[in-house]
Amino acid sequence: MLKTNAGRFFEDYTIGDVIHHAVPRTVSRGERALYHALYPARHALYSSDEFARASGLPESPLDDLAAFHVVFGKSVPDISLNAVANLGYAEGRWLKPVYAGDTLRSVSEVIGLKQNSSGKTGVVYVRTSGINQNDEPVMQFVRWVMVRKRDENAPAPETVVPELKGTLEIADLLIPEGLDFGKYDIALSGEPHRWGDYQIGEKIDHVDGVTIEEAEHMMATRLWQNTAKVHFDATHRDDGQRLIYGGHVISMARALSFNGLANAQMIIGLNGGAHANPCFSGDTVRAWSEVLDKADTNTPSVGAVRLRLVAYKSDAVFQLKQENGKYMPQVLLDLDYWVVMPK
Repeated sequence: MLKTNAGRFFEDYTIGDVIHHAVPRTVSRGERALYHALYPARHALYSSDEFARASGLPESPLDDLAAFHVVFGKSVPDISLNAVANLGYAEGRWLKPVYAGDTLRSVSEVIGLKQNSSGKTGVVYVRTSGINQNDEPVMQFVRWVMVRKRDENAPAPETVVPELKGTLEIADLLIPEGLDFGKYDIALSGEPHRWGDYQIGEKIDHVDGVTIEEAEHMMATRLWQNTAKVHFDATHRDDGQRLIYGGHVISMARALSFNGLANAQMIIGLNGGAHANPCFSGDTVRAWSEVLDKADTNTPSVGAVRLRLVAYKSDAVFQLKQENGKYMPQVLLDLDYWVVMPK
C-alpha cells in the first residue's frame, strides 16, 4: 500500500471540494523574532507590546503577513505542491489579530477551475480561511494557482472562473476590536506622516533595496512550512533555479515600505495581487507605493488607506506596465491592499 503522497494534480480538483489542511500550528513570539530577522520589518505596532497597548490592543500581535504565511503554508501540500506558480490573490480580509499562543489551521474550498490551452496545466481557484483555536476565522483570501496535470490526456473539466471583487469596500473590512490611535506616539512610530498627509495619486519611492539570499529564502519558506517543490527542488524548473516564494517578496516589499509609510500599521484588506515575474536568488528587491484611495472608519482616530505596493528588481522606479498592458520585465509584484493609519 502506497503511503507517500505525491500531491494533487489539476485533474484531482472538483468545484465545491472543501479541504481541511494539516497540520495546525501554535505560533509564539519566536515567529515574530524570526520574521523580523528575515525582513527589515519594524512597524511599531508589531515591535512593541507597550506601543500596541497604547493603541488599544492587549499586546503586540504577530505581523499580519506572518500570520498570512502560516495560513498560506498550511494550504500548500493540498493546493500548490505541484504548482508551476502562484498567480494572484483577491478578496483578502484580516478578521482578527493573531497573538502568541494562538493555534492556526487552514481550510480551503475549490471555487474555480480552468484548463490552460496547452493541456499540460490548469488554474485552480481556492478560497482559504485561517481559523484559530476558538474556531474563529482570523483571515480569508482567494488565490489562484497554475497546477500541473498528471495525465495530459485527461479530459478538461468544465471551466468555472469565479466572479471576484476587484476592490473591497471599507464596509467589507474589519477594524481590530479596541484599536484606537488617540494616543498615538509619532516620535516612537518613526515618521510624522499621518492619514491626512497622504494624497490620492501620490507615489512614494521607498529608496532602499535588499538582495535576496538563497539561504534566507530557504529558511523563510521552511518557517512557513511551505512545501511547494519549485521552492526547494531545482530540477522542477527548466532553468535549474529555485523559485523564490512569492510571499517572501511580499514581506520584503512591505518591510521596505516602512521608509515613507511607517504609520501604515495594520493590513486589513487585500484587493488583489499578482506575481508579475519570477524572483530568484541574487535579485535585488526594491519597492514603491501609490496611494489609490482613502476612507474614514468607524473609529475617529483611525483612517484607512488603499495602497498599491510594487516590488521591482532594477532602478526603473514608478514603471509598471508596457504599452501592450503586460508588466515590465523588472516588476516582481503588484499588490493592492488596505491599511489603517492614525489620523
